[in-house]
Amino acid sequence: MLHGSGRPTVVVVGGGAAGSLVALHLARTSHQRGSAVDVVVVDPADSLARGTAFGTTDDEHLLNVPASGMTALPADPGHFVAWRARQDHGSPTEATAFAPRRQFGRYLELVVRESFELAGATASLRHVRTRATGLRGSGAALTVQLADGHELAADGVVVATGLPAAGHDWAVDELLDSPFFVPDPWAPGAIDVVRRDRRGPADVLVVGAGLTMVDVVLSLTRGGTREDRRVVAVSRTGELPAVHAEEQQLAAIPDVDDWGGTLDELRRHVEEYVGRVSGSTGDWRPAMDGLRFRVSELWQRLSETDRVAFLAHDAGRWNRHRHRMPPSSAAVLRGLADAGRLEQRTGRVTDAEPLPTGGLRVTLDDGSSVEAGWVVNCTGPALDVTRLADPLLDDLLTPRGGVALARTATAGMGLRTRDGRLLDSTGRADAPVWTLGALRRGELWESTAVPEIRSQAVAVAVAVLDAVAPQPRRLEDGRLVSGQHPVARPRDPLGLPLSTTAEAATRYNAGLERVMRLQSGGEELLREAAALDPDFALAHAALAMLGHEAGADTDVDASLQAARRAVLRRGDDRERSLVDVVGRRVDDTRHEGARALMNHIARHPRDVLAVSAAVPTIAFSGVTDLQQEAWDLVDGLAPAYGDHWWYISLLAFTRQDQGRFEEAGLLAESALFCEPSSGHAVHAQTHVLYETGRHEAGRVWLDHWVAESGREASHRAHFSWHAALHELATGDTEAVRRRYYSQLAPPTVTGVRALVDSASLLWRWRITTSDWDAATGGSAFVGESAPPPVQSVLDAAGPGLVDRPETPFVALHSALALAAAGDLGRLAALRRHCASASDPTVRTVVATVCDGLLAAGEGDWDTAALVLGDLQPQLVRVGGSAAQREVVEETLLFALVSSGRAEAAARLLDARLDRRPSPLDARRRGSLLGAAASGR
Repeated sequence: MLHGSGRPTVVVVGGGAAGSLVALHLARTSHQRGSAVDVVVVDPADSLARGTAFGTTDDEHLLNVPASGMTALPADPGHFVAWRARQDHGSPTEATAFAPRRQFGRYLELVVRESFELAGATASLRHVRTRATGLRGSGAALTVQLADGHELAADGVVVATGLPAAGHDWAVDELLDSPFFVPDPWAPGAIDVVRRDRRGPADVLVVGAGLTMVDVVLSLTRGGTREDRRVVAVSRTGELPAVHAEEQQLAAIPDVDDWGGTLDELRRHVEEYVGRVSGSTGDWRPAMDGLRFRVSELWQRLSETDRVAFLAHDAGRWNRHRHRMPPSSAAVLRGLADAGRLEQRTGRVTDAEPLPTGGLRVTLDDGSSVEAGWVVNCTGPALDVTRLADPLLDDLLTPRGGVALARTATAGMGLRTRDGRLLDSTGRADAPVWTLGALRRGELWESTAVPEIRSQAVAVAVAVLDAVAPQPRRLEDGRLVSGQHPVARPRDPLGLPLSTTAEAATRYNAGLERVMRLQSGGEELLREAAALDPDFALAHAALAMLGHEAGADTDVDASLQAARRAVLRRGDDRERSLVDVVGRRVDDTRHEGARALMNHIARHPRDVLAVSAAVPTIAFSGVTDLQQEAWDLVDGLAPAYGDHWWYISLLAFTRQDQGRFEEAGLLAESALFCEPSSGHAVHAQTHVLYETGRHEAGRVWLDHWVAESGREASHRAHFSWHAALHELATGDTEAVRRRYYSQLAPPTVTGVRALVDSASLLWRWRITTSDWDAATGGSAFVGESAPPPVQSVLDAAGPGLVDRPETPFVALHSALALAAAGDLGRLAALRRHCASASDPTVRTVVATVCDGLLAAGEGDWDTAALVLGDLQPQLVRVGGSAAQREVVEETLLFALVSSGRAEAAARLLDARLDRRPSPLDARRRGSLLGAAASGR
């Protein structure tokens, strides 16, 4: 149904954080797509983005998530931090600060306004200041009924009403009837009345000990209140929320595949997991933060009976550890307790009676009593939405014509959905009505914090626009036909049509998603897709691409020929173009394939397979040896991908390549929150840890990931190599040795990974574990620190890869492997191969590296230092990461020391230590200073 503007209208009910995030992502997504939409937000508040959480005016009420986790834009994780800096609320480096909640409300409202201004004529925003009371209609024709008697016509509705009001079922009648009972501390002015009151007993009894209690205590004990005021906090456990660590650690995300599905099984595995992580990191918090990434998956496994049991017996403990308070708030509470102004008790309220002077005498279940001027309910929001007397929710749950638009989830905690779209009482998701946030607690459990709501808001915005303003689809070209009738084609993970059967598309998509996550097994699923539909051109083309570009075990030529035959029988423009690109890449000798691939991406930017091959990553060498071009390519894809986790993962890797490490880390965390198995995001975070010198934390985090979530990674050896670099940087060669033999030695690692990871590690190990005291007057190894022989690695890589490498990156590592083996004859032959190569980078840069390594092998350290020193500015053309190319700098450093040029070596070390702390570099720098002092 279209309206007066000729555009679809989306009504968002609720203008707090959830509704505002949906509105802004509707604006951003519609602008990216070029599909117009009118958004109407229904909320009685004067301003958007406030709600219960962010409507507070008290600066003592802090976010319980660091500012870095509170961006409204997943693709720009530093957005809130930067906004605070511009508003003089903090510096750009205060990413870990716990900001006042009202600041975030103001920020979010401004981002909503800016998003609609950016969208221009594409999207409009209207704020209707009243409440929604009902929803009528069938199919796509909806009418939202308002409390003021008006109605709104809508093509889609998003119910984003946020957390329900505080529940007070626990309160005895004498409390409920008393004017000195505050049932909802967030009601306008409720706490102000308590703060100003100086009559009656000085004590205030606060029932509940969660984060709401923390805020209320902070409000009631700051300046301007009664000097003799004391707060007594009573709860069933008597325990306060846990406290965030002073220094944040990365989340340790578990692999939960074998954790079972009963509550008893999950309890056991969670306890074991938290114990393991605590033992390796010294802190339980990384484990709890990692579980947050998997909690909805675990919740889905539980039966309704187990979920109810969890709510009764485990939820409190989970909430205390998961929803932690800022360290500054904890410090204030400790001070109040030490001063006798805060007392914690364990118990339940059993009775209350009024006091003659005002206030209440409250009796607890242990027989003790508290004389309080006021009693404040801080037990948190009610669980069961059917008991809220909310007119809109009641209306959604009321059957009409035998069917209700919604049905409740576990324990009445919100509504059941299919990926956010409401399921009606018959289990169908026909009506264009979505929800998110608190109303999905029953099916997700963790669904009330901004990071979770933000992810849901992005997904809901896309789903709503897909329904009410679908993108144009090709109606004729390449369609499958069943009899005389066209059949709607299945779509890939980014929404592109596939010319195949639904069954083959399911296998293809599963395989492509594994490739996107850097997980093994993708090619097997692609082979299954091709077997199910031999005329599925993209399945064959993907196999050829993976075999040629990423070293997958496939018959490249056979797959390419099958793709070429299939696309002639069935395929649209994109599919024909991709098959052509793959063919050019396989046959290319003059870089025509690279140009064809870039042209294809310009026309089809959401073609994940093509973009994967074009961007230099852990899995693909990319299409350019110019770093800036690769950066520009990734940045230029933003309009096509928006906030998709896969794109954010690539962006994170680009940002670390640019030296923007804090931003890269935040992007990686954002991507992992959406997809915990994203190998690209893990790879980006791995580089951040190394380049910022967090060697012990990096080693622990990587060991955890390799053992847990990385068990299915297709490039586990590379992550093990990264962990070994941390061990080298700390000088722990025995740890490197254990890692090499358990994770990097053949036959565990073969082919190109053996060359790039294992051989390069052995060479780096050799030149970084030398006895530097001896090296200032010669060079020698420290007995047991010498690395294992490299010959088995060369055999595992194979002579074709070592002696006739095709890419600059592989050629560089071939040279390093031969240098490690001391095989100067093969190294000289490789140099001749490189010098005659058609690739200019191989011909110039890699051939020069061979010259330097040959000089080093012959003991001509002066020449080696001169050649490798002159080469440094050009080395980036080889590709790979800074950490991978650093092995050449390590070789230069060793050549300088071995040639007696201690001052030049010291300058090189100083430059490295300035950008990255390293115990090994600091120790070597000390050796150089000692040698200079002794005159060596």
